[in-house]
Amino acid sequence: MTGILLVSQFILAAVLTVAVLLQKSSSIGLGAYSGSNESLFGAKGPAGFMAKFTFVVGLIFVVNTISLGYFYNQEKNVSIAEDIKIEKNVVPVTPESPKAPSAPAAPKTK
Repeated sequence: MTGILLVSQFILAAVLTVAVLLQKSSSIGLGAYSGSNESLFGAKGPAGFMAKFTFVVGLIFVVNTISLGYFYNQEKNVSIAEDIKIEKNVVPVTPESPKAPSAPAAPKTK
């Protein structure tokens, strides 16, 4: 199951990248190569369609990511946090407290 989800994750990532690059922006991006003057998508052009398409593909990408993480965790049935080794550094308590250094003696004046 995770193999199918992993392959679909790569495909969705590529489709999402292309969908974002094809959107019209101030610098047009790759939208210039898509023939944005065509009336196939209506009077507004492909801008509305590409925005909706990008949103849907992004939503599917997020759902696929969450399900991939869930199924991977169910297959492995281990947690990374279980592998963390905690070292306890215990400082020994000394019975006598350290004495403060004495103040230097005042210089002798003549």
